This record gives sequence, structure tokens and C-alpha cells, in this order.
Amino acid sequence: MLKIAFICVHNSCRSQIAEALGRHLASDVLECYSAGTETKPKINQDAVRLMKELYGIDMEKTQFSKLLSQIPPVDMVVTMGCNVACPNLPAKRREDWGLDDPTGKDDAEFIQTIKTIESKILKLAEELRQPPTKIIN
Repeated sequence: MLKIAFICVHNSCRSQIAEALGRHLASDVLECYSAGTETKPKINQDAVRLMKELYGIDMEKTQFSKLLSQIPPVDMVVTMGCNVACPNLPAKRREDWGLDDPTGKDDAEFIQTIKTIESKILKLAEELRQPPTKIIN
């Protein structure tokens, strides 16, 4: 099981979506967390609404905005595309998904961001589900 942290500045939108989708789509191979360098009092309400509509996930029941110090050590860090200096959490593996923040955008842009996150999580989960390759000398 790979422990993964999805990181963005406020932990209110992209990283929350990634945590929710990771738990929903890949809980057999991923232990998902999200966090930020700052927090917001609430998860982005457009993200909450669209995740309910698209996947039946109520992020407000299972998640809240967290600081980096509130999550356990992880194996992998995925930054969402902070557009600022992203925090450096210790991890064996790192990726930056380079996603623009859809906050304040229309539903089409939000859904595009959600679907991109879904695709990246499914790809990572597929990679982790593959049996290890044996090296034959």
C-alpha cells in the first residue's frame, strides 16, 4: 500500500478532489491524504457539489482542510501545480501534476480538472497493481 499526499496551497480544492478520488478509485493500492501550507475554513463548494454529482462522494463528511503537519509520513508526494514554491515533504517519489486551480471558473473547467485528476489516479493505481517484474540473469 502506497501512502500518498496530494498537496496544494490551501488544501481546499484540487488536493481534496485527489484525496477523495484516490480513496474512491484506488483504496486497494493507495492510502490517500491531502494537505496545504495554509487552510481554508471549508472545502471549495463547487468541488463539493460536482464530486457529489459525478461520483456520489460527499467530501464534507469525510474530509477537511489540513496543514502539512497534520498528515503522517508518506511514500509519495503529488503537488497539484502550486504556482508558488511548493512545500518539500520527505518522500521516495514526487510528481507535480501542474493543474491550474479551477476556483472561480465555470463547471466545464472544474469538471475537466476533476477528470484529469481521475485519469492520473487511475494510471498510478494501474501501475501499482502490476506484479513486480523479475530480473533474470
